Amino acid sequence: MKKSYQILIIGGGTAGIMTAAQLLKANSKLDIGLIEPADTHYYQPAWTLVGANAYDYDKTARPMKDLIPKGVIWIKDFAEKFDPENNAVSTRDGSTYSYDYLVVAPGLVMAPELIEGLPEVLGKGNVCSNYTNSKHTWEVLKNFKGGNAIFTQPITPIKCGGAPQKTAYLSADYFRKNGLADKTNVVFATPGTVIFGVPAIAKTLMEVIHRYGIHFKPFYAPVKIDADNQQVTFKSVHPEENMCVVNEGNVLKEEMQGSSSIVMPYDMLHLAPPQKAPDFIRNSPLVNEAGWLSVNIETLQHTEYPNIFSLGDVAGLPTAKTGAAIRKQAPIVVANLLELIKSEQITGMKYNGYSSCPLVTGYGKMVLAEFDYKQNLLPDPQLKKMLIFDSYKEHWRLWILKKYMLPYLYWNKMMKGEVV
Repeated sequence: MKKSYQILIIGGGTAGIMTAAQLLKANSKLDIGLIEPADTHYYQPAWTLVGANAYDYDKTARPMKDLIPKGVIWIKDFAEKFDPENNAVSTRDGSTYSYDYLVVAPGLVMAPELIEGLPEVLGKGNVCSNYTNSKHTWEVLKNFKGGNAIFTQPITPIKCGGAPQKTAYLSADYFRKNGLADKTNVVFATPGTVIFGVPAIAKTLMEVIHRYGIHFKPFYAPVKIDADNQQVTFKSVHPEENMCVVNEGNVLKEEMQGSSSIVMPYDMLHLAPPQKAPDFIRNSPLVNEAGWLSVNIETLQHTEYPNIFSLGDVAGLPTAKTGAAIRKQAPIVVANLLELIKSEQITGMKYNGYSSCPLVTGYGKMVLAEFDYKQNLLPDPQLKKMLIFDSYKEHWRLWILKKYMLPYLYWNKMMKGEVV
């Protein structure tokens, strides 16, 4: 296998594949290598629906070989070390690959070890996570007979920050439809100060919370899981300690230990594990103080090395880590790379921080939050073609978008290099 590429991409997830496909669509003669060890590519946004038995898990997976664009050389290995001074990347098998331009998009990794007891219990018994095994989430949900159903998330940034509350809403709807609502305390315990940063979206979600009678616990960060006693311990956190978004609490029987420790019993526990950039990213010279790729938040160009770009979950951007964000980031990276190759300058294009969170609020209902760095609501004008004029409210057409249209667009448009 050749060891030098004009453009080297790290990561075969949404960001890496989309960038490679768009580059080749613009110039089929580009010399591109892509480092990715996995055999399977997953459409992860559907895992929330899988956990509620509303989507087929098998439809979320496709072979990596079928998605890497023709013309791109697949380097099936793990990236392990950067040498940006010499424009080189080393892989696990001992190989070194040089590049003219580098795109870093490996995604993030689960870090359950950051919560005491979580590695031993995650995905077992009545502790579940759509992030790691959505089929197990459904097993836990359908076998639930009543009690405390707790949904929580960590202090760390996570993929699709709205996913834990989406799971809470779907589960609450399931309990209501199956005669379990009166036997169940549904708890959404999370760090933060508001349910969502966009006021119009927050107003709708608070109505959803009140409709289901969800116990809403702000400033709660999970720190310990005691599987033997079926208890989860939270610590009370200051808003500056986390990057989550929640507000308003309700009463639930709980044991207080000191002034900042809360122990809560659970009969079902769903959580997003803590998440972080992969170690080879965190230990590299390319990151900021928080351990994410240090890039200009508008151009996505590295702050020190102009021939390096980053996008997706690993990029140090103050916006939600979603596939929808990548949909807007990839064209910026592609345009800047092409212009850099052509004229040694980047374009004037700027990424405004756009991200989107499809907030499923029950079976057949959804709210679509689209926003920028400043938390401005940015509804896609294309929604009007679906007769959706107020996407900040619940709508059955948005459920159709989530379940059917977005997967189709992902596999057939986005992964093939079309800008949508």
